[in-house]
Amino acid sequence: MSEEFVILVDENDNPIGSEEKVKCHLPKGKLHRAFTALLFDVEGRLVLTRRAKSKMLWPNDWDGTFASHPREGETYVSSGERRMPEELGINGTLDYLHKFEYHVPYKDVGSENEVCGTLIGIIDKSTELKEIEGEIDETKWISAKDLLLEIKTNPQIYCPWMLIALKLLDKSEKSVLEKHANVLSTWVNSEIHDALQEAIKIHLPNDKWRLVNEKN
Repeated sequence: MSEEFVILVDENDNPIGSEEKVKCHLPKGKLHRAFTALLFDVEGRLVLTRRAKSKMLWPNDWDGTFASHPREGETYVSSGERRMPEELGINGTLDYLHKFEYHVPYKDVGSENEVCGTLIGIIDKSTELKEIEGEIDETKWISAKDLLLEIKTNPQIYCPWMLIALKLLDKSEKSVLEKHANVLSTWVNSEIHDALQEAIKIHLPNDKWRLVNEKN
C-alpha cells in the first residue's frame, strides 16, 4: 500500500509542497491542508462520530461528522464529497463554510498543524450511516442544546478542530449561512459561542488558532 501524502501550505493556505501524512502528524509536523465536515438534519441536529480506538491522535474522542485531507487537484468540497462514502457509506453534496489554522499537540504522540476547511451538508435523519472499521466506532445525533450541556461538563472528550469549526460558524460565507439559516439557527448564538470558546481553551491557547483570511 502506497504512502498517503498531504498538501503542505503557508499561513494563507497557498500550496508549497507535499509530505507523507504520518510525518505531518508527528509532534513537529508541518502545516498542511485538511477539512472537517458537519452533517445536519433539517431540524438542526448534528451527526457526531467517535473516532476509532486505533487512531494515533485523539482515539475514542468525539468529532464532527468526518474529517480528512484534500488531495492534489481537489477543492475542499470535492475532497469532502469523495471522502464521505469512504467514511460513512453515503453520498451527498457539501457546501464550504470557512477555514481556520490551528496547532495543537496530542500528549507526546503527535500533533495537528493544519489549515482546516469547514464543510456543511444536510442529510435525512433516517439516513443509515456505516461505522467504517478503523475510522469510526460510533455515531450519534445531537442538538445544539445537548452539545452545549456536554461541552460544559466534558470538553476534553471533543476534538479541538470540531469545537473551533462550530465556534466560527458565524464567520462563514454569507451566502451559505443564508442558505442554511434554518438549520444553523440554534448553533449561532452567544451562549453556545461562549461555551465553545471555553471548551477550546481546554485543548489549546487562543494564540494557537485563528480564522484564515478568505481573501487569500
